[in-house]
This record gives sequence, C-alpha cells and structure tokens, in this order.
Amino acid sequence: MKRILVTGGAGFIGSHLCERLLDLGNEVICLDNYFTGSKMNIIHLLDNHYFEIIRHDITMPIFIETDEIYNLACPASPVHYQYNGIKTIKTSVMGSINTLGLAKRTRSKVLLASTSEIYGDPSVHPQPESYWGNVNTLGPRACYDEGKRCAETLFMNYHIQNKVRIKIARIFNTYGPRMHPNDGRVVSNFIVQALKGDDLTIFGNGSHTRSFQYIDDLTDGLIKLMGTPDSFTGPVNLGNPAEISVGELAQTIIGMTGSKSKIVYLPLPEDDPKQRKPDISLAVKELKWKPVVRLEDGLGKTIEYFKEQLKA
Repeated sequence: MKRILVTGGAGFIGSHLCERLLDLGNEVICLDNYFTGSKMNIIHLLDNHYFEIIRHDITMPIFIETDEIYNLACPASPVHYQYNGIKTIKTSVMGSINTLGLAKRTRSKVLLASTSEIYGDPSVHPQPESYWGNVNTLGPRACYDEGKRCAETLFMNYHIQNKVRIKIARIFNTYGPRMHPNDGRVVSNFIVQALKGDDLTIFGNGSHTRSFQYIDDLTDGLIKLMGTPDSFTGPVNLGNPAEISVGELAQTIIGMTGSKSKIVYLPLPEDDPKQRKPDISLAVKELKWKPVVRLEDGLGKTIEYFKEQLKA
C-alpha cells in the first residue's frame, strides 16, 4: 500500500484519480482548496478508511509524509483560470515549488499534470513532445500556458539538481462525469445547452478541431506514467489522437440528446488554438498506453451525468 497525495483531488480529474488509486489498494490524501473542486465529487469516497481530505491551498507549504504525489492543483478552463490570472500563475509556480520541496524531503515520486496548452496555437500538427510551442506571453491565456511551462522547468531542474524523481504529463482535452457545468469547456457547454434546449454557442466558424479523451483513459495513463522507471521523466502527451471539428461535435451532441437546439456562431477568442491533436507515439512506446473509449460511448456517460445534475 502506497501513501499517495493528490493535489486538486476534489476536482474533475483529481476525484476520478483518487477513486482509481483507492480501488488499486492505496491510501489516498486529497488536498484541495475548493476553488474549482467540489466536495460532491469525493463525497462517495468518505466511507473509505484509507481516504483522507485536507483543505489547503497549495501555494502555501504542506508538510506530510507521502510515497507519491500527483500535482493536479490548478484551474484548467479559461473561465476559471482567467478569473484571477495572478492566482493561476501562483498555483502553477508556487504550487510546483511546494510539491517538489515535499517530494525532495520525503523522497517521493512526483507527477506534474501539465497541459497541451503549453503548445499554444500550434504551427506543428499533430503536436509531438519535441515541439516548443507558439504561446503569446501577454495574451489572456498566458497565465495558464506560461504557468504550466514554468512548472515543467521547475520539475526538470529539481530532477537535475536535487535528483527528485519526476514525471511530466501533458494532458489534452478530457471530458466525462464530474465536469463543472459552468466551466466554459466545449463538451460540458454543448451538453448543458442541448439538454436545456438552449442554442449551442460555437466560437469561430466551427472548423477548428479538438481531440477528446474520456476521463478513464486519462487516469489509466497517469497511473501508468507514474509506474515507469525513474529514468523516464517525460514529458509525455496523454490525449486521444482522434480529431473532430467543433461543429461536428455540436451536431453529434444535438443528435445524442435529441435536442431541438440550434447552433449560433460567435467570434473566436484571442489566442484560441485552431487545431489540437496529440502525437501519442511516445506514450504508446513507453507507457504501453493508448485511449480505448470511443467518443460516442464517453459522451453517452457524460450526457447521463449532466441529466442527473440538471434534475437536482
């Protein structure tokens, strides 16, 4: 049994990871300040005696004993990370310093939940880990993009200078139950709008593309990455290479929900990437991992989740 700390453990991804780690027989400590996370995401885990919750902001140091750390703490949707850009940068940078310091002291292995956003609006397609990105350091998304880029730098320097055992995962668009209904992400936006009979809002003309992975595939990838030999640090892309346009996604969700919603088009936000698709050849080689959940299957489960949420 390992003692595993998950920062941001009450969030969308974090709560699923906590659940999976408990199922694998580990002791799990969930740390969250509930800015975007919710106790409702983890309330079903409270009867497990190997699950512990700490209300804490990771920009402040934390002193506990751990074997492994998954550093997921940071708002990840534009609506939330642009709400307080300075706080977003602090969470990525100071949060990384604090988790790396904890890992150094306890000799824990530590994983950074980085992001495909470090590639910015990419000029290379699909995006391999060797691509350095195309990021506007002064734009509205920079607080998140640059925060995560700096976090990756911190992780690598702690590894080189202090021999901290690190893993860096670059997470691409992920969806599934427990997404925040008002987080502004395209899957949750479209599903909630379709279920309410509201117009589906597409920013741009709908031709820009995304690649969507279901949450179960991601948690599987994170755990496999953590289990790789210490010599493999990453970064490694975790995402689904099946590419779909935003317009196609909207039509798919309207069809699956049986909604009579119409589609309306709004201006594309500044620095919004036109294409996003991971090259996962490194994950296939080193992790023996690739996503297995079909988009229609994952959307079906996500739609059912939001149906229940809207009834409440």
